[in-house]
Amino acid sequence: MNAGTGVPVVEGLHVQALQFPTDAPEADGTLAWDRTTMVLVEARGGGSTGLGYTYGDAATAHVVTGMLRDVVVGRPVSDPPAANEAMSRAVRNAGRPGLIAGAISAVDIALWDLKARHLGLPLADLLGRARTEVPVYGSGGFTTYGHGRLAEQLEGWAAQGITRFKIKIGEGWGTRERRDLDRTEQARARVGDDAELYVDANGAYTRKQALRIGRALAGLGVSWFEEPVSSDDLTGLAQLRDTLTADIAAGEYGYDLPYFARMIPAVDCLQADATRCGGITVWLRAAALAQAHGLQLSGHCAPHAHAHAATAVPNVRHLEWFHDHVRIEDLLFEGALDPSSGSVRPGRGGEPGLGLAIRADVAEQYRVHL
Repeated sequence: MNAGTGVPVVEGLHVQALQFPTDAPEADGTLAWDRTTMVLVEARGGGSTGLGYTYGDAATAHVVTGMLRDVVVGRPVSDPPAANEAMSRAVRNAGRPGLIAGAISAVDIALWDLKARHLGLPLADLLGRARTEVPVYGSGGFTTYGHGRLAEQLEGWAAQGITRFKIKIGEGWGTRERRDLDRTEQARARVGDDAELYVDANGAYTRKQALRIGRALAGLGVSWFEEPVSSDDLTGLAQLRDTLTADIAAGEYGYDLPYFARMIPAVDCLQADATRCGGITVWLRAAALAQAHGLQLSGHCAPHAHAHAATAVPNVRHLEWFHDHVRIEDLLFEGALDPSSGSVRPGRGGEPGLGLAIRADVAEQYRVHL
């Protein structure tokens, strides 16, 4: 509380890094990994504590303590956008894209959660709902999975009522096209003809490869082709968008709003990640930018960071129910959402903020000593 004005202010930021081993070796078309790191931020003020997070390197935590904390502490709890702008200006010479943007994002999400908790409102109610539920799609299907593991995962999502499914293709930087198609055929056979089937190449293919693969995927009813070429190749994305029947999607590596403005002419559906782009503040602006150009927005990964904000977006298409992040968020947080019937309904129980509470014993078990 500001002693002079009586206005609640941000009194402190606490940050920790948590590292979770994967439950099996994982890879996509261009990267392999065996652990996932979350940087978790708690913002205190006005008698409440808000939480936010990003996924990235543990060094992100040092950005929060070394560059952002002094910029945010002392600011009104009621003004997350002002704090977001101040953070963005403070990092100018350090370079915003990458883990610095992730740090800003985690703090911004924590500040929105703090404001909503201080007011005793679900964040969805604070922002104002344009919808009561948000569709999700099951995402995983890593290139390291054999037929049995892939089938198990697809069937697990279907048992939850999910009807949209995404798998990874582009294995080995696009060097295993036949296996990519075989795995997609297997996925279609498992989910049935009525389900929506998506693929994500993570930028592994060349333009000509992506065109060949995309035409073959059309025969399998694939309706979403994510990053068929590098997301930096806007010309290639636009050419594929104008040629293939599947929707071309990209945008997960957007670290600021101008990135999305450049990408919009190249995709059918814009992706944005609130844990990378600047938090809920910038994610909502990206949604408005997409709507102004007649496009839908899809939330990339970290579904519990997006769900409440997504209810405020009339043009949201869906959220990514990503295997790694769902597993971590279910383990770490009380109040995790239920995707039954293929949608989530954040804030319906009236819990304030994001409706999440950290399980302290789990956080301690996976904490990285910085």
